[in-house]
Amino acid sequence: MVNAMTQHEKAKIFRRLHERSGIFLLPNPWDVGTARILTALKFEALATTSAGFGFSQGILDHIGACSREAALAHAKEIVESTMLPVSADLENGYGDSPEEVQKTIYAAADVGLVGCTIEDTSGLDDKPIYDMSLAVERISAAVEAVDKLDFDFILTARAENYLHGRPDLDDTLKRLQAFEAAGADVLYAPGLPDLDCIRTVCSAVTKPVNVVAGIGLKGITLADLEQCGVRRVSTGSSLARTAFGSTITAAKAMLQDGSFTAFDSAATFSEIKALLSVG
Repeated sequence: MVNAMTQHEKAKIFRRLHERSGIFLLPNPWDVGTARILTALKFEALATTSAGFGFSQGILDHIGACSREAALAHAKEIVESTMLPVSADLENGYGDSPEEVQKTIYAAADVGLVGCTIEDTSGLDDKPIYDMSLAVERISAAVEAVDKLDFDFILTARAENYLHGRPDLDDTLKRLQAFEAAGADVLYAPGLPDLDCIRTVCSAVTKPVNVVAGIGLKGITLADLEQCGVRRVSTGSSLARTAFGSTITAAKAMLQDGSFTAFDSAATFSEIKALLSVG
């Protein structure tokens, strides 16, 4: 059942999710087990999380911490574990140059992915965001690579200002608009602080906008985001951090209080078995 659909068929499904009216959820599993559970819960598509995967491997989340080869091997595992379309968090494309970004797009297609995100993050502490000209050139190169594929691949372009101490909405808007003009399919500025900023972004572009849940925006609902014009909501590392947070809380309680009450909210064997048995 997992491999019942071809990559081309999954790509068409993923495109239709972005073209239909209304908002949809794109949760981010960090391993095969969580991918299978989210599939069984009837989400419509999945995406990898570089941070969540890194945490599961004991790696901190920063550019260069995980190689292109390791990230794509992980993505392939996720693809092969589910019948759903899968997009991937491919950081900055694993290289500064437009040519390296193109290599990453082709490699992503080769492992069965039907979409990916590319950031404008350099990984440098003193200059974390690429200059506008290079950032746009990189997305243009990614679009050129996508256009050469023989199936419909959804390219998401990310403007990372707000995650790197640059809360500059004007620059973020200019970047997203330039990425749209370059041919990106989805636009994404993680870390926007409030609904007004999100509404402004959605009004400034015509392509679908992705918002990540779990980074700020406390109390915001899916309905709130839909009213702003958001088309897609991903979870980034939030599901993984929720799981790690529960583990840390339970472990501290054992050490500090000798308490095991944190286990009261754990999933039962039967719940997990039922979900992992689907498909």
